[in-house]
Amino acid sequence: MPEAKKAAIILVQTEIGAESKVMEELMKIPEVKEAYIVYGTYDLVVKIETDALEKIREIVTNRIRKLPDIRTTVTMIVVEERIK
Repeated sequence: MPEAKKAAIILVQTEIGAESKVMEELMKIPEVKEAYIVYGTYDLVVKIETDALEKIREIVTNRIRKLPDIRTTVTMIVVEERIK
């Protein structure tokens, strides 16, 4: 049986007014499966999926956090998922 994908939800704060631009750049990363602009403390909610847990760190550290206009990120590793 194939191993399940590993996933993480990333909360992103951007510079003021940069949400759409950052979202477009995030969607160019193949592991980014979903991205939402939201209101509140964070500006974007992003879901990434990889085939290995250690790749999540690499993607967040070396790709997402290095994008211009990103102020902060919070990464939450998904441990269980249910989709209706």
